[in-house]
Amino acid sequence: MAFGSLRPDAAWQRQGLTVVIALLGTVLFVFIEAPLPFLFGPLVACLVAALARVPISGTGKLGKVTRTILGVAIGASITPEVAERLPQMALSLSLVPVSLAITALVGLPFFRRLCGFDLPTAWYASMPGGLQEMVLFGQEAGGDVRALSLIHATRLLLIVLVAPIILTQGFGGDLNNPVGDPAATLPLHEMAIMAFAAIAGWKGAERIGLFGAAILGPMILAAVLSLTGVLHHRPPAEAILAAQFFIGIGLGAGYLGITLTEIRRFVVAGVVFTLFVAALAAVITIVVIRFGLAPPVDGFLAFAPAGQAEMAVLAIVVGADLGYVVIHHLTRVFLIITGAPLAARLVGVRGGNPPSKGSE
Repeated sequence: MAFGSLRPDAAWQRQGLTVVIALLGTVLFVFIEAPLPFLFGPLVACLVAALARVPISGTGKLGKVTRTILGVAIGASITPEVAERLPQMALSLSLVPVSLAITALVGLPFFRRLCGFDLPTAWYASMPGGLQEMVLFGQEAGGDVRALSLIHATRLLLIVLVAPIILTQGFGGDLNNPVGDPAATLPLHEMAIMAFAAIAGWKGAERIGLFGAAILGPMILAAVLSLTGVLHHRPPAEAILAAQFFIGIGLGAGYLGITLTEIRRFVVAGVVFTLFVAALAAVITIVVIRFGLAPPVDGFLAFAPAGQAEMAVLAIVVGADLGYVVIHHLTRVFLIITGAPLAARLVGVRGGNPPSKGSE
């Protein structure tokens, strides 16, 4: 298929081309025995394609479907044993709002005064939340959508690329842990329960207007089923690999159409700010480890300033305590989604209310 023959409105053609490019990247990374080939293969392939202005795109509904898989995996990790340990996590959980406050106090003047962004853009650029949430909040408040997209995409990309190196070289982690049991070994009724939790949780969350419905809805329903003893397994390995694949596509494709001006202004700002939030996360991780609040790998992943989906994948791959990691990221997500729009008004940003009907 010639790239020039792709019509701008032919979304299915662009998505099909994107998947083909991502598959080629995955095959290459498997062939060269690179770590996390189902994540980094599509990520690098789509990033290169985006920078080369190949007409790729996100994967739309299909990408959301695979996010429901991670939602179920995260929810299934919240077991009665994890719930019993919540009081033991209280001290490390208290560090989450501290880190967010420091990030905002440094990030706002950095983006406002040094980078010259308007106030809404500067505020939501400084919030280390999910890309979609921060872009939508910023858009609602009148911020620069493109700037927010590239700044947060850069943060997520850098963390996802560097975190595995830190895990293996710094903490001696192994990225070859099984991501789950093969589908053929799981009971059929458990598979049916997972499918129900994924679809019903997603659509139910959309109906009530829950933010991030594709991942939070299945997560909540799967957690309820896990805590009540109905669900006992995580999704199969094949499903987790599919989720990695589409996360990689999303991170790489986020740079489609980028210009040199945007690289100089937005990407460089994103890199500098990511270095700061990463350094802050490193300090907090050291505190957590020194006081024996968590093992090194768990503490690192719990405070890494990336999205809950990306960190859940790494926690699964490295064999970390997924329950501990997830609880901390959920706390951060909750505080940002509920607190960022309220705090925005205190610093003079108008608007920024959460979009309705389960916006992603």
